[in-house]
Amino acid sequence: MNDLVLIENKIYTIRNQKIILDSDLAELYGVTTFNLNKAVKRNIDRFPSDFMFQLTKEEWDCLIFHFGISNKTRGGRRFLPYAFSEQGVAMLSSVLNSKKAIDVNIQIMRVFVTIRQYTLSNSNDIKIAELEKLLMLYIEKNDSRINEVINVLNNLIQYPRETKPIGFIIKK
Repeated sequence: MNDLVLIENKIYTIRNQKIILDSDLAELYGVTTFNLNKAVKRNIDRFPSDFMFQLTKEEWDCLIFHFGISNKTRGGRRFLPYAFSEQGVAMLSSVLNSKKAIDVNIQIMRVFVTIRQYTLSNSNDIKIAELEKLLMLYIEKNDSRINEVINVLNNLIQYPRETKPIGFIIKK
C-alpha cells in the first residue's frame, strides 16, 4: 500500500487531466528520464496529445511553486517535462518492455482507477457543498453592494437623466 501512496503523490492535475511527469515515471521504472523520453520518441506515433504532452513554462513554474517540485539532478532540466495521462502510462507498458515496467504500470493503473472512483462517487456531494459555501460567502460579502446597484438602476429607470450630445458641433 505504501507504493500506491508514493505513486498517488506523483499524480498532478494539469489541463483538467490527471498526469504523471516523465521524471517521476522514470524514477518509478528505474530508468533515466533521458532513456524514457528516448523510448517514447522512438514510438511517438503511439502517444497522441491526449496521451502525452509537453508542459509549458508557465505550467512547469506553477508545479514547482505549488507542489515544491525540485530538480534532483545537478544543473537542472534542459527541456520542459513531458506529462503522461492515464492512457499514456498504459501505452508506456508497450514501449518499456521490462518486468519492472509492467509491475509499475499495474500499480499506476490501480491508483488512477482508485482516484477516478473516488472522484466520481464524491464529486456531486463535494461540488454542491463547495458551491453552496461560495454562494453564501458571495452573498454575505456583496449583499449590500447588490442592493446599492439595484437602487441605482431603479432610480435611473424612474428618473432618467437628461442626456447631452457628446462631441463637437460644427456650425456652418
